[in-house]
Amino acid sequence: MKSVNKKSSFKLFVAGGSGFIGSNFIRMMLAKYPEIQVLNFDKLTYSGNPDNLEMIAKDKRYSFVRGDVADATALRRAFISFSPDYILNCAAETHVDRSIHVGSEEFIKTNIGGVFNILELIKESGVKKYVQVSTDEVYGSLPKPHLFTETTPFAPNVPYSATKAGGDLLCRAYYFTWKVPVVVTHCSNNYGPYQYPEKLIPFFILRMLENKTLPMYGDGKNVRDWIHVDDHCRALALCLFKGKPGEVYNIGADNEMTNLQIADLILTYFKKPKSTIEFVADRPGHDRRYAIDARKIKRELGWKPSKKFAAAFKETIDWYLANPQWIERVRKKTGVFNPHIDLWKPHKLSNKKVKK
Repeated sequence: MKSVNKKSSFKLFVAGGSGFIGSNFIRMMLAKYPEIQVLNFDKLTYSGNPDNLEMIAKDKRYSFVRGDVADATALRRAFISFSPDYILNCAAETHVDRSIHVGSEEFIKTNIGGVFNILELIKESGVKKYVQVSTDEVYGSLPKPHLFTETTPFAPNVPYSATKAGGDLLCRAYYFTWKVPVVVTHCSNNYGPYQYPEKLIPFFILRMLENKTLPMYGDGKNVRDWIHVDDHCRALALCLFKGKPGEVYNIGADNEMTNLQIADLILTYFKKPKSTIEFVADRPGHDRRYAIDARKIKRELGWKPSKKFAAAFKETIDWYLANPQWIERVRKKTGVFNPHIDLWKPHKLSNKKVKK
């Protein structure tokens, strides 16, 4: 396959491009490749936000089609009309809590059915590469000091991660059966600008702006491996252009932190006491630890994270403070963030048995 450079002309189909990762990826690609054509195919669910791409909406290289990857007819129509060279699928139902408290049907339709529809289209097309954006959560919970590798067996513990694993396995099957040129990525927790405020970091930032407590599941010692969305997007681009079809690449930045540590950083920024944290009952199926071994993508594709966590974390908080209109438009569209908060009940840690 001919290598892509800054002067290359190609068409990129991004499913779910109005969300957090997809919109950051589209902006990055338009900035880097002057001859690119991008089609954003997005259902615009509660977390899909046109404001994320407002600054490039009038760019002649960018177009938008509102549609659902679970709708095979609409997907096919947009796909055939655009005739892409590359596909990146960010379209997904991603919030673990919603898969538990609201229901899993939409997760199954999008995360499995949507992937199936994309694979069926690619099977009969000339697409050069398809990157399926997935999550480290498919691997389940991980004891110290181990790290997730690309050969770690899947062991999803909640409906969200189970549906993502289902889509990933379809990708594997379509490569080995029909040689569909698909690459699957498993990334750790992302942070950065334009993230919908149901996720931990922006949710806590907004709670601070509202002078509210920070609800903390369990004992707060669940560990996640944090990566800035810009570093994730650079890794996705490498997978798109240099990744080997049929391969899986783990993406992580070696920033393991407990939820309590994240909360403490936010409290420190806002000069709030630790008593602002309100410990609440743990959620069902809450994985204890995730940690990524990213040596493969570093070795084979030459990727490495560029963001320093402390500085990038502060920049992220600064971004939300500097963009109150973005926050208010999201709030007006979707209402209360994490409405299942009413299900949370305060508890005393001394009376709580925490799973090791």
